[in-house]
Amino acid sequence: MVRGSAEDGPHPVDRHVGRRVCDKRIALGYNQSDLGRALGLTFQQIQKYEKGANRISASKLWDIARFFKVDISYFFEGLTTPAPGMAEGEGEAFVHDFPTTRQSIEIGRLAPRLSVRQQKLILDMMREMAGSESVAEKG
Repeated sequence: MVRGSAEDGPHPVDRHVGRRVCDKRIALGYNQSDLGRALGLTFQQIQKYEKGANRISASKLWDIARFFKVDISYFFEGLTTPAPGMAEGEGEAFVHDFPTTRQSIEIGRLAPRLSVRQQKLILDMMREMAGSESVAEKG
């Protein structure tokens, strides 16, 4: 199977695995150079892996998993979307193609500690700051 033309960009699986590498690296407090040194690679190669521009070989993914102390399956979690049930319609696909930052990871980590009311207030504030309509405003 052909990988795709320049229009298509990286294969979705390569992008997903790369995103998971990036998320875990940031969550653990490593920069691309740290991971590169541990694997005997340049930070540029890590960048390419994380963007999905270069595929990660099985042996390199094994090394990354050992460095992060996670099972290889970690990198594939969330890749398959369950098929909707008979009564369910096709929902919007989950878009996770946004830049991960230390702040976005911390927001995700802290949110469950808040009450539902506090979560809704924070969500409304974030939507307002981002210029998005809240669900209440749409309905």
